[in-house]
Amino acid sequence: MKLRQNVRHFAAKQALTMPVVGEKMNEKLVDLHTREFGERAEAGHREEREPHLEAFFDCTIDTYIAALEEGYPEAEAREITHVQANFDFYNHGWTEMMEFPVDEVEEHYDRYADFFEAHDVTIDDPLGEFRTREIPDAPSTPEKLDDPEHPHAAEGFADDVYVETDEGVVAGDRSDEIQESE
Repeated sequence: MKLRQNVRHFAAKQALTMPVVGEKMNEKLVDLHTREFGERAEAGHREEREPHLEAFFDCTIDTYIAALEEGYPEAEAREITHVQANFDFYNHGWTEMMEFPVDEVEEHYDRYADFFEAHDVTIDDPLGEFRTREIPDAPSTPEKLDDPEHPHAAEGFADDVYVETDEGVVAGDRSDEIQESE
C-alpha cells in the first residue's frame, strides 16, 4: 500500500502511548479518518456511514498500538490498520473508498497474515479481537463489487509498504530517517 509518512505520524505514535494525551490523540485520529474516508463516500452515503466508520476506526487504534508493541515499524503498523479498513470497505462494497483495488485484497492480507491470524483478523472479520465496542451497521453496496470503481486506489503496491516522501515513493518504513531529522 502507498502511504504518506512525515513527522506528524511519528508525533501521533508518541502521543498515543502517553497518559491523558493518548486519549485525546485517539479521538483526533478517529475524527480525522472518519472525515477523510467519509468524504470519499459516494454522494448521499456519507452521513449513514460515519457512525460505522467512527466506531471502526476507534477499534483500529488498538490494532496500531498492538502492532507497534509487537515490533512492527510505524508505517507497517499504520498500514495494517488501513488494510483492516479496506477489508471493511470491501465487505460493504464501498469500493470508492478503497485504497487498493478489490483484486489485491488477499495479497494485502497475506503480507500481514502472521499478525492477522494471531489476532483473529480475517477479511470477513477485519477487527478480530480488536472489536472492543459495538460497530453500528451501515448500508452496503455489494453490487459495486461486480464493476468496482476505485478513484482513491493505488494498485501494484501489495508487496511492501511504500512511503511517499518529499523525495518520491520508496519501499519501507521511513520513521528512522524522520526521527533523525528532528
